[in-house]
Amino acid sequence: MYPFFEKDLLEEIREQGAQKSFKPGELLIREGQFISSFPVILKGIIRISRTSDEGNELLLYYLRENEVCAMSLTCCMAHLKSNIIAVAETETEAIMLPVALLDKWMCEYPSWRQYVMQTFQSRFRELVETIDSIAFLKLDERLVKFFIGRYRKTGKATYAGTHQELALQLNTSREVISRLLKKLEKDRKLELSRNFIDFTGLV
Repeated sequence: MYPFFEKDLLEEIREQGAQKSFKPGELLIREGQFISSFPVILKGIIRISRTSDEGNELLLYYLRENEVCAMSLTCCMAHLKSNIIAVAETETEAIMLPVALLDKWMCEYPSWRQYVMQTFQSRFRELVETIDSIAFLKLDERLVKFFIGRYRKTGKATYAGTHQELALQLNTSREVISRLLKKLEKDRKLELSRNFIDFTGLV
């Protein structure tokens, strides 16, 4: 695990961290809560998003193996309430680390400091791509980009979920998503079944 970390840091992670398992759909972090511990992903996929007052969800990015959530780290550093929600997309294993260790490790371990900085850089790039998609892409293009992004993160060309859940992540209506999905199915880009989408034709 994390061979780039110093031996002493790995030992502290083992001693201070709590390994937990999360089922698909299980909430790790909710908006408005103070974060007492943050997850470092060992296995699985976590979806990071924000919600509007109307309950619409905006997907920000996914976390996978060996990644940590930059948005939760910024809240921890500033002692602010969470401004994101983190939900397990698949069966997920994570180490929950106490927030108090964050500043300490930034000072003591160069590998941890580099890891956090690279995390910020990577997440910032993904957030810019998200903003670009909303600003410049049509909804059908955003939908295709969503599926391709999932494939790059998970290696799987399938989506298990309802049209409503997909609509919330793309901040639109279920009716619009259903119409676009049927068009893609007609074009043989994907196959639809109950609460399941095979988008092999897109990748």
